Amino acid sequence: MLKDFLTYQAQTSPHPLGLEVSHAKGSYIFDTSGKAHLDFVAGVSACSLGHCHPVVVNAVKEQMDKYAHVMVYGEYAQQPAVALSKLLATHLPPSLNTTYLVNSGTEAIEASLKLARKATGRTEILFAHNAYHGNTMGSMSVMDYEDRKKPFEPLIPDCHPIEFNNEAHLERITSKTAAVILETIQGGAGFILPKDNYLQKVKQRCEEVGALLILDEIQPGFGRTGKLFGFQNYDVVPDILVMGKGMGGGLPIGAFTASNELMSHLKDNPKLGHITTFGGNPVIAAAALATLKEITETSLMKDALAKENTFRKLLKHPLIKEVRGKGLMLVVMVESAEMASEIILACKERGLILFWLLFEGKAIRITPPLTISEEEIEKGCAILTEVLNTINTKK
Repeated sequence: MLKDFLTYQAQTSPHPLGLEVSHAKGSYIFDTSGKAHLDFVAGVSACSLGHCHPVVVNAVKEQMDKYAHVMVYGEYAQQPAVALSKLLATHLPPSLNTTYLVNSGTEAIEASLKLARKATGRTEILFAHNAYHGNTMGSMSVMDYEDRKKPFEPLIPDCHPIEFNNEAHLERITSKTAAVILETIQGGAGFILPKDNYLQKVKQRCEEVGALLILDEIQPGFGRTGKLFGFQNYDVVPDILVMGKGMGGGLPIGAFTASNELMSHLKDNPKLGHITTFGGNPVIAAAALATLKEITETSLMKDALAKENTFRKLLKHPLIKEVRGKGLMLVVMVESAEMASEIILACKERGLILFWLLFEGKAIRITPPLTISEEEIEKGCAILTEVLNTINTKK
């Protein structure tokens, strides 16, 4: 299978990890030799409830027995999509009451940028230095990693960076600005948290000049930070909320939520301001609805903070410089990118799955399923500590 994978399936890097997957269950992925790999990454934060959670599996099976795709988004009323959008509204501030379901986080970003420009009649988009919002052309336009952007330029014009947590840069938000788009917690940059009420100050400045605030919750969203969405930790409400990853319990979905008034800009002048064939797909929406219910009706969000404490207690080692993040959105910082890669690859050989971040090479991603047990956390941290001890001995 690995040979065929490398031969027939397009690759995204010269050296993919190449784990040959047999099946997955709970917090484990099993390879074709039968070896179990404890998953501290959860599909890069996508598998909120772990692998093959019964509520997700049953929801998919039940919906498949009724109907799958029947019509493009927005034409037919389909119960899973309607119920998902309604349930989201009950868990969000009143101004965030209308949801547009799409296929991925990056599509949700694209549509949010379109909505901001259409609603304000302005073109300028401000984004944060070292932001990552996806990899399509619009999403790449709000990223300042020039090595990644240059081969695909020209991208969307009038997009400019500001520095996250830098209040002096708020002056750059002006009456020419359509929107400021920020990750609530910067992901690829190293899980950087907002400080000193930064997000509130950005929102206040946006209101002063008539710009919109778009918050990207694709990584923090769906219970990972102890709240359903990360912004709920910071006493701020965005004008447009973007979500994805953990929303579908491992299935592909994204969405953006705004007020009904704001969202109405996409349905006329012109009609079909954003259109998507498979957005709101009933099978995927059923999985997302089941995931949302499980997260909001159990103690998983509260438990995420307790599990963070367990990680922080166990992740103490001379080679660990810092543990960043909140809840079960954590990174371990070490002294070099080379050391981070050595640790990730050595843990893989010992049956623990860790991963990299996009920009910050010295970071090791720890974003396990919300359902991970305390015993599994202890087991994984023991493997990581063993690897760290081995590297420390060689130094």
